[in-house]
Amino acid sequence: MKDIHLDNIDLEQLVLKENIVSAVGMDSTQLQIGIKGDPSLRETAMDRCRYESDIDRLFNEIEPVFDDMLLRRGIFRLFIGFNNSEIRTCSIFDPLREEIHDARSLVSKEYVDRHFPLIPYAEKTRVMRQLYAALIKSDLYKFMPAHWQRLTSNRHQDWQPMAEKEVQKVLDHLKLLRNLPEYYLRNFSISTVQSVVRLQFNCDGTQIIHASDFDTFIEENLP
Repeated sequence: MKDIHLDNIDLEQLVLKENIVSAVGMDSTQLQIGIKGDPSLRETAMDRCRYESDIDRLFNEIEPVFDDMLLRRGIFRLFIGFNNSEIRTCSIFDPLREEIHDARSLVSKEYVDRHFPLIPYAEKTRVMRQLYAALIKSDLYKFMPAHWQRLTSNRHQDWQPMAEKEVQKVLDHLKLLRNLPEYYLRNFSISTVQSVVRLQFNCDGTQIIHASDFDTFIEENLP
């Protein structure tokens, strides 16, 4: 039994190391991860002017909506496609599905109220804990191999959501990152469950950042 237990621990550590962002998020040694994309896009990045999309034109009106969705409504994961104005959301009210919205729709308060029910951030966090607890008690848990059961159990015990002030800080920098003259932001996503921010730039490079390290990323990369 001891050898099996050690094997399960080894499997657990292997799973955590193999994923860029694992089931428990990013570990303390990987606060920033850079992924290089298509080299031809990097080489031509300075020749490609930034396309002004609907989301660029309406950003001052839409940015407070992003803040509202993440901090006062059911959304826990948000994707923003700046070039095509595609908005993808995942909600605590239906966590297994992803919805897609046109950014122009978010200008309408009536639209936002119809699609994104209100819930306080603390209450949303409580519901997330309930969902994890329900998973551990469900039949699905029995289908997990032992190392995944340990991962899920440990995650449930230690889990904390992204701090509200960190959510706000990240969103406050989106316009600045989008307006960079050459390596501007193309796509963005944020997960308050895993405290992870993903930034894809015009050079096709992607930065995956732990929310707690976002200040350092800004200091090191913005002029």
